[in-house]
Amino acid sequence: MRQQEKAKVPEAPRPAKILVVEDEPNMVAGLRDNFEFEGYEVITAGDGIEGLRRALEESPDLVILDVMMPRMSGLEVCKQLRAQRGSIPIIMLTARGQELDKVVGLELGADDYVTKPFSIRELLARVKAVLRRTAVVPKDQDQHSFGNVEVDLRHHRVLRSGKALEVSSKEFELLKYFICHSGETLSRDRLLEEVWGYENYPSTRTVDTHLVRLRQKLEPDPEQPQYFLTVHGTGYRFVG
Repeated sequence: MRQQEKAKVPEAPRPAKILVVEDEPNMVAGLRDNFEFEGYEVITAGDGIEGLRRALEESPDLVILDVMMPRMSGLEVCKQLRAQRGSIPIIMLTARGQELDKVVGLELGADDYVTKPFSIRELLARVKAVLRRTAVVPKDQDQHSFGNVEVDLRHHRVLRSGKALEVSSKEFELLKYFICHSGETLSRDRLLEEVWGYENYPSTRTVDTHLVRLRQKLEPDPEQPQYFLTVHGTGYRFVG
């Protein structure tokens, strides 16, 4: 008789790896303890140069990045990380009153920011939201094309007829979400929650505005869209 084969036990999912780039030891210790309690793997860096190196070498699932860092500022780390490894999500930590740093950080591609002092519950909630939004891309689905458009999901690049397009961070996140939910009808409220997360916007017109920009950049005829379709009374559907 053949020995009955043992059923394969599915492997447990790997815990998300978080890189904390922060030069205050007490802050690092507190964040490590709380993140590890929540089941995350934590690695740390005490300055900007080390933080950039560890981000590039160890490919964390998310980076917590303080703006005020020795050797290299958090803003410069964010800029270089976006240029070299655009798919890694970043949450920036800013001191109260650093409004300009918040704006610059978001323009450089940060996914969210938290102002010090903050509650650990707020930071954990934002971490979970960012990881949820960025986890929609399967590891083997780094490239997607439709019509004459090519999208590099790993490096945050969009080409049309072989030429690179300028696409904002939120336009890219919206495009990525559409690609990963191709064929689904997506409401404006769902898109706001999943793509914009905790950012507070007064109305769903924000989604409409960004979609108009995507159509202008990616559709052969923006007035008669082929890929980004309006589902009247509901939202939008991507069919690329």
